[in-house]
Amino acid sequence: MNLFTARLTGKMLSTEQFEKTIHDMQERVKRWRQIEKSPELAEYQKLREIVESSDFKERKNELVNRKYQDTDEGKKMIAYRNIVESREYRRYQEALTDPVFQDFLKFRETEEFAKINSLKERLLNSLYRKYYSLYNSSYYKNYMKMLNAPELKQVAVLEKEIKTEDFQTRHALWADTKRWQHSDEYKTEQRFLELANSDDIKFYFQSREEKIDWAELFRPSFDDDMSSSKNWKPGYGYASPAMKDGHSRTNERQAYNGGKNTFYVEGRMDLETREESKKAVAWDEKKGFIEHVFDYTSDVMNTKEAFAQESGLFMAKVRSQGIGHHFFGLTTGKLNSPMVALYHYNGDRHQVGFVNGAKTQMVDLTGVLRSMYHVYSFRWTKNELVWYVNNMELLRLPNRLPKEAMFFLAQSWLPMAEKGGTGKLKIQWARASAMNWG
Repeated sequence: MNLFTARLTGKMLSTEQFEKTIHDMQERVKRWRQIEKSPELAEYQKLREIVESSDFKERKNELVNRKYQDTDEGKKMIAYRNIVESREYRRYQEALTDPVFQDFLKFRETEEFAKINSLKERLLNSLYRKYYSLYNSSYYKNYMKMLNAPELKQVAVLEKEIKTEDFQTRHALWADTKRWQHSDEYKTEQRFLELANSDDIKFYFQSREEKIDWAELFRPSFDDDMSSSKNWKPGYGYASPAMKDGHSRTNERQAYNGGKNTFYVEGRMDLETREESKKAVAWDEKKGFIEHVFDYTSDVMNTKEAFAQESGLFMAKVRSQGIGHHFFGLTTGKLNSPMVALYHYNGDRHQVGFVNGAKTQMVDLTGVLRSMYHVYSFRWTKNELVWYVNNMELLRLPNRLPKEAMFFLAQSWLPMAEKGGTGKLKIQWARASAMNWG
């Protein structure tokens, strides 16, 4: 995998760009988490449930689309107005307050009126002559017609109901052409829309749909800026107490120096290989553990006591310089157990992959400038193992790791078969997330 070409073609982001991408994603997740706990989102969720309910939609449809004349209140008011505004009813009401007509009605009920039987008697009676025109008028006929008309009883019933406070309230609602805009439901919907169109709520739902695996590093299960030794101890972190932790091998040029070659400078951890004589315990394939004199010293460091995890996302910003082999990855601390190389410089080229004896699978990286830091990542799910450099995928394998926790291991060494020299493994930071991708 040629990283130089990948950078030129834009397939791989620079380390600076990739770290900024991670930072921006972390900020997005931070904002998302804050909104997730906000009272505004809680209010939005509650209002959304209301405005999307069938009851609310039915009520809105009724307020917006129902015609006034189709309501019970509208029908009754229209019926009432049709009667009281009719010419017959108005003339009837006028007759009720007309003093001359009322006098006529009173005269008509008298014995004097009842005794008048002939035309001559009518002509001789001064009162009869006075009201004669009314007696034969349409005014009088309308009055007599309306007096027993069913409309009068209907008006009385309607008028009694219409004057009630409850009817007036209901009628005011349906008579209002802007009843929807004046309703509580409208206010509820407007508040919902206000929240739905807010930057935070839109951001929350847009982000929820995005797949941003890296962003979960905002909630790391392990995060070390390498400014101190709090998480790191010398040795391989062997599981078996019978093993002599921190030993070298007789086919190597260096003795491990118990953390004395590990330095925390400028916010990073440096494992330094330097030229100096040291007698130390070494493993010999034929003799077992023996005392051996080495010409160089270096270190192997682990996080077994501070951090170990099964599955997740593991990342480190790493570079190396000088002579030697440099490794940063994951191990279980058990002999013959597979190891994961997030970063390995084998004295000639960079590699990432799966270290497991004859089943080792590594991919070579070319075009890597050793003076430049890269972010090496490893994603471990129940189904697969995936390696990355910055944002670019390098290797994908089926999961062959044991179902047990692994911890970080940093190591520098000098094979006897290669020339000696000094060098450094530099780790700027290391992180892990307990994400479960399934």
